[in-house]
Amino acid sequence: MEKVRIAVSSRSAKMFAAIWAISSVAIFAALIVVVGGCMPAASAWAQAATSAAPATGATTASIHGHAQDPLDQPIANTKVEITTDGKTALNTFTTDANGDYKGSGIKPGTYTVILFGDIKGKDGKMTQGIVDYQQNVKLTAGADTQVDFDMTRQAYISKLPPDVQKQIAQVRKANEAAEKQNSQIKNVNKMIVDARAARKAGDLDKAIALDTQATQAKPDVGLTWYELGDSELAAKKYPDAATNYKKALTLLTAEKAPKPDVIAAANNNLGEALANSGDVKDAVGAYEAAAKADPTQAGMYYTNEAIVLFKTGQGDAAGAAADKAIAADPNKAIAYYIKGWSLVQHASVDPKTNKIVLPPGCADAYRKFLSLAPTGPLAQDAQNILQQAGETVHSSYRKH
Repeated sequence: MEKVRIAVSSRSAKMFAAIWAISSVAIFAALIVVVGGCMPAASAWAQAATSAAPATGATTASIHGHAQDPLDQPIANTKVEITTDGKTALNTFTTDANGDYKGSGIKPGTYTVILFGDIKGKDGKMTQGIVDYQQNVKLTAGADTQVDFDMTRQAYISKLPPDVQKQIAQVRKANEAAEKQNSQIKNVNKMIVDARAARKAGDLDKAIALDTQATQAKPDVGLTWYELGDSELAAKKYPDAATNYKKALTLLTAEKAPKPDVIAAANNNLGEALANSGDVKDAVGAYEAAAKADPTQAGMYYTNEAIVLFKTGQGDAAGAAADKAIAADPNKAIAYYIKGWSLVQHASVDPKTNKIVLPPGCADAYRKFLSLAPTGPLAQDAQNILQQAGETVHSSYRKH
């Protein structure tokens, strides 16, 4: 089974959306007062614009830039205007999905470049209004001038209402924490990938060391303990593996969206670790939990349960598990063999013929097993039992 990587998405966009929905009215209402009423002769906020070298012989100017909001998110699909009086648009451009814009064919001169956005009007309804601007921008013939709108600058933030400034600071802090967490998770994912590679290569000490580091870095993530359990299981450190699978399951089942296949696989591996530790009873419970968590793979989990019981000589219990495995997946060959084996424990011998008298269903189980797995040591054993009971053994069972 391909396990799920640890993934925690960045919350920046969601946080931005939430605060923007809450505070955009306050932000833009403030901006109407600050910049919407008039265009002062000089702007304390204006950023310096840079230009490419003028092209010889050109008669018009070009402009490009980027717009980002106070939470460092691009401002998409909004209007950028060039004006000389703050009222009449001489050229209009639109930002793209990344907050970038560009335009050409502009008459050289000195302009005010205005960024528009949704603001709350005097009637309380949302409308298009000025959210930022740059003054005294000189556009030169043949040059491509860069004019950005960086609304994260302190000069801009300081003009906003105190409650909005507080919200922005809180979201920035949360975003920084999210970025730190994502960086940490990226490192943990690498540890897991490297540990899997080491495990595959047979370097189990390295795998265990890497997985241990991952659990130390993210002790609250079930997958890290699961991976450590896998490495310890491969190293035959069964009690340690069982302990860590249990930790994994506690966390995996508590997730907001538990993954049934992962929980089932963890229970299955726990069953193996417990069985090899001699705790057959709890191993059976783990296999049962695996089948319950992911019924689509119940045939495999019940078969594993039957095998453990078969190996420990628990005939009737092994037969019951085999029956469940067959019901879930009628193509599990070993389940039919175990069922036949469990029934043959109750066979008797006819004193007149000295032949084995098989209980009902036993011969059928062995025949089905042979039809699915006609070769190998177990096939020979099944054939011998059928022959001793005077049953017909088809020659086709001996074919591949």
